[in-house]
Amino acid sequence: MSDLEETLRRLVDPSSVELSSGEHLAGKVQSAVTRDDARWKEKKQEPPRRKPRLAPLPQMNRASVGVAPLSVLHALGRAISLDRQGSVRGLAEHWGCLKYALALDGSQAQDHMALSPEGRSTQRQHKTVQAHELGVGFGVAAAEHFLRERYEGHRVSFVPAEVVLRSGWPLKGLRYRPRFFVEVWKPGERAQVIPVVCKGHHGRRSSSYPQLASASAHVEAVHIGPWNETPALVLSTELSMKNAIVVHALAADGDGGTLPAAEEKLNSTLRDRSMPPQITKPAGSGTPEEGLTGFHVLSPHDEWFRAVLARTDAAGLVAFTGDSSATAPYLTKQQGRGYYTRQSHAAISSVRDREHTLLGVPCVGTEHVFRLNGARVEAFSGLAEDLFDILEQGRLDQYRHEVDAQYARHPYAKWDRCWDGAVSVRPDGSVLAIRRLKPES
Repeated sequence: MSDLEETLRRLVDPSSVELSSGEHLAGKVQSAVTRDDARWKEKKQEPPRRKPRLAPLPQMNRASVGVAPLSVLHALGRAISLDRQGSVRGLAEHWGCLKYALALDGSQAQDHMALSPEGRSTQRQHKTVQAHELGVGFGVAAAEHFLRERYEGHRVSFVPAEVVLRSGWPLKGLRYRPRFFVEVWKPGERAQVIPVVCKGHHGRRSSSYPQLASASAHVEAVHIGPWNETPALVLSTELSMKNAIVVHALAADGDGGTLPAAEEKLNSTLRDRSMPPQITKPAGSGTPEEGLTGFHVLSPHDEWFRAVLARTDAAGLVAFTGDSSATAPYLTKQQGRGYYTRQSHAAISSVRDREHTLLGVPCVGTEHVFRLNGARVEAFSGLAEDLFDILEQGRLDQYRHEVDAQYARHPYAKWDRCWDGAVSVRPDGSVLAIRRLKPES
């Protein structure tokens, strides 16, 4: 086996990442909140609103998440596929995750994943970017694990919150908002929607406490349904320079965040709305109703918001294949539909022009060729061909029924002997694959 093949095979080797929660963590984060609030008051400024109390994940004091390095990179790649990073979006939005192909090592003692020597050698601003982006990848993997166990039999979709919120509210001047909405769903049923923030750092475990305290202000900025009843999830990944990687997580519970099925709206083009960036706090005894800065989804708009979530998720999925023309119809004007209607050039952008059969499934998507330790490799991102055809025709409701019937609810990564490379498959039907570039015959 060549050194390159051994490196690529390690990308699909199963490993584990510790998921840490508990009362001790909740107490440390509350202390960090108290200290931060005091600093705001010293500056004679009002502290940010936060979730009233972040609590340990139910039955999750210490657990581990089984995951392969390529699955983490795939989660990151899907998460940033709508980030609008400019004319070279083919590199920035699809392949930004691949710069970490050598950064993760699952062969540590007791099979706990850690940063590799390559990952630990990152310097200056690149270290900050690495913490931010791998914090997203590991945060998504850990949150999916927890939510799949809590909502057995449901699908879990991560949708970029900023893209969703643009369709209904002005964002300028609003500092706080979550990184994602998680939609927990089954076809034809109501959905549970949870604001989520994923952060990361290279410091000690104590560095997670202020990160989670800060995240509590961001998830508080969105209320779905009744005041102060929207559940939330905050995660901070400790990318230790010496020890195994740990994801620290807390949650806020609540009876809100529930949206109707709205299946009849999933296939319809949506209009932007113009709602005030205001959360309605009900009147108490002797106090008037109060408007607080933030985003509030009230019942007249809940079907529309559910459709925006689902269609934005579909846009990110189709964008992952490199097909801009199929992405644009799922977005509104304020969400950036025009960004995907410009002409694409294969040299600087992504173009859906590749077909591969991966782990026995015909897939369509886009590719990128680069060097890994001097050797030329090709990476492919795409979607199962039958699912892409359904989405290209605008039949989002059918896609959801098909993916729920056909695809496992857990992500997985395997070595494909026929394709001769590492392949990751997510529950949404998307694939990320990498192999040595075969010489032209």
